[in-house]
Amino acid sequence: MLNKQLELLVTLQDVDIMIKDVEDVKQIGFDVKGREELQAARDEIIGKINKPLQFNYEKLKKHYKRSIVPVKDDVCLGCFMRVPTQLITRGRSDQDVINCEGCGRILYWYE
Repeated sequence: MLNKQLELLVTLQDVDIMIKDVEDVKQIGFDVKGREELQAARDEIIGKINKPLQFNYEKLKKHYKRSIVPVKDDVCLGCFMRVPTQLITRGRSDQDVINCEGCGRILYWYE
């Protein structure tokens, strides 16, 4: 993954999932520390992401637990639809942040 913005988005998603997990554990009565550190890390990461990508990510996060998903064998692992060839070429070049035409999630390729 060469695109720095995409890398930051994936990291942001991971931190958001960890924050949600901490909140879920607190709801059942356990004392969990580290939420403040996770929030500070999230604030630092989001400050490095372009505003349009932040908006897109936050919008998708309202609908999906994972709004950024990998592509494996040319298939989006969010909705399991085949990604069109033109998007595969653009996505693999890591020049653009690509959204799935089926589910709208942000896609990334890994080898």
